[in-house]
Amino acid sequence: MLPEDFLTRMKLQLGEEYGAFLKSLERPRAVALRFNPRKGPRPELPFVLGPVPWEPEGFYYAPDSRPGLHVYHECGVYYLQEASAMGPVALLSPQPGERVLDLCAAPGGKSTQIAGRMGGQGLLVCNEVNPKRAKILSRNIERMAVSNALVTNETPGNLAARLPGFFHRVLVDAPCSGEGMFRKEEAAVTDWSPETVTMCARRQGEILEEAAKLVRPGGRLVYSTCTFAPEEDEGAVEAFLKGHPEFKPEIVEAPWFQPGPNGSFRMWPHALLGEGHFAAVLRKDGGETGTAAPGRGEPLPKLWQEFSKALDIRLPEGKAVCFGQSLFWAPEELPELAGLRVLRPGLELGELKKGRFEPAHALALWLDGCAVTQSWDPESREMGAYLHGEAVPSQQRGWCLVKAGPYSAGWGKGDGNLLKNHYPKGLRR
Repeated sequence: MLPEDFLTRMKLQLGEEYGAFLKSLERPRAVALRFNPRKGPRPELPFVLGPVPWEPEGFYYAPDSRPGLHVYHECGVYYLQEASAMGPVALLSPQPGERVLDLCAAPGGKSTQIAGRMGGQGLLVCNEVNPKRAKILSRNIERMAVSNALVTNETPGNLAARLPGFFHRVLVDAPCSGEGMFRKEEAAVTDWSPETVTMCARRQGEILEEAAKLVRPGGRLVYSTCTFAPEEDEGAVEAFLKGHPEFKPEIVEAPWFQPGPNGSFRMWPHALLGEGHFAAVLRKDGGETGTAAPGRGEPLPKLWQEFSKALDIRLPEGKAVCFGQSLFWAPEELPELAGLRVLRPGLELGELKKGRFEPAHALALWLDGCAVTQSWDPESREMGAYLHGEAVPSQQRGWCLVKAGPYSAGWGKGDGNLLKNHYPKGLRR
């Protein structure tokens, strides 16, 4: 049962379209996923249906299927993401080689979508202020084989103080009253009230104040929510523009969405196959660009050099960063990290232990292949045993990249008879 105050407002807001809006809430949810271009050619999967028009890698899938249980999901081949939630990144249009910030990034749907468009080039900063949600974000960055991302658990204010005018593009997918989530999450309905809408609008204004400082002159800012409330949507954008004359609405082509004032777009559930979203595209006036001092890289340890040579692993341009025993490979533009709460400063290569190197799960998922691999059919008994954490018969010796069909899944270490399992315990089925 939807809140009466919400329905009354929606009737005034939509006028003649109100009936169509209510009817759209009665149909089955249109569920979607987004393939990961980092993983190469898309697989043929029986549950995948037609394309999402505004996202080249987006596709709807059969509602009665469970793609989250398929081994390809664990391999990072695709990400389950509501179709209209793919709209803001389409409007952000991140490009390879840019510096891009997803300021309110958890659980990682839009961050991994941005990463797919950046193609591993440039620097992507994924930030989440909530520590628990930041950990989920970090895990999804790992699963989707993103190599050029810095994952932080920071306040927008601290990021703005450290990296002013640094980013070519900034996405603010702001915390909101979640009216577009009413059909998906019952808590979104029970937690809703007019007071919640007002509270969210105030918090959104505070986040936008800091986001404005992070955009470089000439850069693009996209503000989005998954709510229908004008106070949080058009109202928030109007208030921001009044206080920030250096930003202007930007005209972009988006024929799939309903245009509104100040560079805004509505994604209504009765006008497309999705639950609904709002976004506005703004451009900061040109001028002097901001910079941030890049952090210094470290020499690649001998243990890594021996391991990578044995398996013929070649890294892209970047620099080494050590976090305790863990070794990461980061983009050259990675800024100085002192004073920031960092969860993941790039691609995790592995751990440096006494006299040996142990490769990270993130490295396995990032690799297309290496000199020593063991591939099993994704539906095979061997693959099922591997995902359960069991040792599996194999003639391989030493470290070995395990693949489910053509897609990397994790590490094993063989003795010529058995492959010892190194699939992370927290992911085992």
